[in-house]
Amino acid sequence: MENSFWNKWVEKALSKLETLKVLRSLRPIYVSSNEQMQQQQTEPIDGYYEVFDEMQPWDRSSVEISISDSTFQRWLHEIPSSGDEIVCRDAVANQKPRMCSGQFKKLLLFSGNDYLGLSSHPTIGKAAAEAALEHGMGPRGSALICGYTNYHRLLESCLADLKKKEDCLLCPTGFSANMAVMVAVGSIASLLAGGEKPLKDEKIAIFSDALNHASIIDGIRLAERTKSVEVFVYKHCDMSHLNSLLSACSMKKKVVVTDSLFSMDGDFAPMVELAKLRRKYGFLLVLDDAHGTFVCGKNGGGVAEEFNCEKDVDICIGTLSKAAGCHGGFIACSRKWKKLVQSRGRSFIFSTATPVPIAAAAHAAAVIVAKKETWRRRAIWNRVQDFRALTGVPITSPIISLIVGSEEKALQASRHLLKSGFHVTAIRPPTVPANSCRLRVTLTAVHTTDDIKKLVAAITGCIKFEGINYHSSNVYAKL
Repeated sequence: MENSFWNKWVEKALSKLETLKVLRSLRPIYVSSNEQMQQQQTEPIDGYYEVFDEMQPWDRSSVEISISDSTFQRWLHEIPSSGDEIVCRDAVANQKPRMCSGQFKKLLLFSGNDYLGLSSHPTIGKAAAEAALEHGMGPRGSALICGYTNYHRLLESCLADLKKKEDCLLCPTGFSANMAVMVAVGSIASLLAGGEKPLKDEKIAIFSDALNHASIIDGIRLAERTKSVEVFVYKHCDMSHLNSLLSACSMKKKVVVTDSLFSMDGDFAPMVELAKLRRKYGFLLVLDDAHGTFVCGKNGGGVAEEFNCEKDVDICIGTLSKAAGCHGGFIACSRKWKKLVQSRGRSFIFSTATPVPIAAAAHAAAVIVAKKETWRRRAIWNRVQDFRALTGVPITSPIISLIVGSEEKALQASRHLLKSGFHVTAIRPPTVPANSCRLRVTLTAVHTTDDIKKLVAAITGCIKFEGINYHSSNVYAKL
């Protein structure tokens, strides 16, 4: 029997969300079979799966997508969707997903985080398939119980080498990795206080960039509940403000945490200046390199490698869900920090470990394909140059933030691009502050120069690039 009181309360809550214009909707995409990838036989070569020195036909399936006409119409008219319109009745009966008959819209995807286009790579798919056939999904349980296998350990070792760290800890997601680190950091003060409430000077001071990812913020909030940390938020990438906060802080245990490449603005943390401040104040530097790993640096080591600051980063958090084209998160750190996080990081301890096929796929992506197919990193930065040359907007990364201000303007621009054949979503509160709504465009290695030209032509129909003082969150494009 349904609880009528709770139904009413939920309805009122949903109504409030709708009034605030923060009620979100699904945008289901059809996943079609990739015949070209299926025809490609990727056999091991000298112990490794096959890699390629240029773009292959199957690479395009990571950016060429289809949505049903009903989804298209819902998107245009901002009608909420539960995703049910993409499921056929006979597919439900047969318990096998398939594409329903009907009208479809083909779109070019410029909204994803698959920066290298690896999600459709046959070598990665084959690694996952072979592991699944041999082991199923693997032993299921938390990593501390029975979910940790030789596949997980091999991946950890390779990621530690990539990040130039002693060790690495796999987590189910990048979100849980950030949460685990922040909670573990906060636990130190209470552990050293022997169960007593830490005195002010015994607490840990956490300095966080104002535009850090939600997972960092939530992790810090959870750490605050222990009454063992004090939090200082410094202005976005403002090293003068951070310096003043650090110099005024009497607490010995200081931690600075920042995104390396900010997901909503596309700008880099000032790594060189952070390194100088670290040497001056001796704080622990924690870097969330979710959007830089495999994309930046000669070897794909990330933003710290790009700025030659790898030794200055104490803990590097990354993800396998973006440029690696797979799923999961990781924490590259010292062996001591790994022991602490796996003992105190609640989001790690109480989560089921990554399935074995996913770990196998991530190893193939991170260690084999991303490392050897260096053309992908060159290609994505060539696309950045293409966009910069065509628009005059001085972007510095594959994440392009075109801030238009109001929610309606952002939705209007997104609908215009949808009609033009491009999947570019409007980013709105609470993801970004009010009146800083934007189009977030992401470039990938498997986009072409022609793709960029067509996209720029479509954007020009709703946004004027002239006069944009990119890339501050306080700067607006003109509609």
